[in-house]
Amino acid sequence: MFQHLSPLAPDPILGLMQAFRADNNAHKIDLGVGVYKDEQGSTPVMRAVKEAERRLLATQTTKTYVGPAGAVQYNELVAQLILGKDLAASTQSRRCTFQTPGGCGGLRLAAEFINKSNPGARIFVSDPTWANHIPLLGDAGLQIATYPYYDYATHSIKFDAMMTALQQAKVGDLVLLHGCCHNPCGADLNQEQWKAIRDLALKNGFTPFIDLAYQGLGDGVDEDCFGVRLLGEAVPELIVVSSCSKNFGVYRERVGALTVICETPASMKASSSLIAATARGIYSMPPDHGATIVEMILSDAALRSDWESELTDMRERINGLRSLLVNRLKAAGVDRDFSFIQGEKGMFSFLGITVPQVQQLVKDYSIYLVDSSRINVAGINDANIEYLVQSLKKVLK
Repeated sequence: MFQHLSPLAPDPILGLMQAFRADNNAHKIDLGVGVYKDEQGSTPVMRAVKEAERRLLATQTTKTYVGPAGAVQYNELVAQLILGKDLAASTQSRRCTFQTPGGCGGLRLAAEFINKSNPGARIFVSDPTWANHIPLLGDAGLQIATYPYYDYATHSIKFDAMMTALQQAKVGDLVLLHGCCHNPCGADLNQEQWKAIRDLALKNGFTPFIDLAYQGLGDGVDEDCFGVRLLGEAVPELIVVSSCSKNFGVYRERVGALTVICETPASMKASSSLIAATARGIYSMPPDHGATIVEMILSDAALRSDWESELTDMRERINGLRSLLVNRLKAAGVDRDFSFIQGEKGMFSFLGITVPQVQQLVKDYSIYLVDSSRINVAGINDANIEYLVQSLKKVLK
């Protein structure tokens, strides 16, 4: 049965991880893997997560199934987190939220649900977008179209070209939007641009589909949901996939959610039943441990306050690193303007260097990043920034 198979090319990010681990260079730097890192280069367990886990282990009395939709309170708390309490309440009769195995599980569940509702539906995704969007959505049967997004020459959003392309989107189509902290470019829509997209969605009738993977790491927990809430208040249908991996640091626990707002309560009930049946046919039940941790944090005032405080520290550290990198490159006499990095959001930015220059950084200096020149800003720290700056200076000569 399997004799005819040939190995697939390794995933670029996973390949970088393996190469980094095998590298014996004491100065090696990992700027490829998309996880938050602290000043010591570790991805820590957040204080509130540790305390919630301690309480959970002391009080949990069962590990029975939670059901295909997941934990009811977790779902409601996550809906309030992304929509705000008022919008979560006003849409409750026509909204359903499902706990999913991470953001990836939410994306795939959404795609399978969409394809069952409207087989072969077309979804517009940004160019560039997160590499895993295409397989997660396309392998479920959705037809992928792209819209221009990032201008590599000016390090800005091609908004006019984006809106021209999205004029093609109509009823039955979906448009995938990054809620905040665009992966891979870090260039986010501003409030006026979100309003223009809202107006176009209302005019043309397409369904916005928002991937919210980095809430709290851009401008703030509420601020990063401006687009989600603006559209949630206006459009008849909205799909939002959210992740707790980054903002709660529970990567390996696989904690996410799929929220669907429908036009009527009747369509919500039908959609909810189809999503539940779809989840049952893919993974049956979502994992519970990480979601319970998030639920405990969001429902306890002290834990939530501590979580938001630590999340603020993480966000401010990333923003500080952006400024530090730009200033250190300038001080080192690097003859290129990297100031755009300061204005971008979240963990990622493109350096804007060529593939040969990227490969030279990897081969000669053990600085690991993907060929697109996307870097994880959180991989920089006080101990490695001088080596990074001097290595970049040599490569750019």
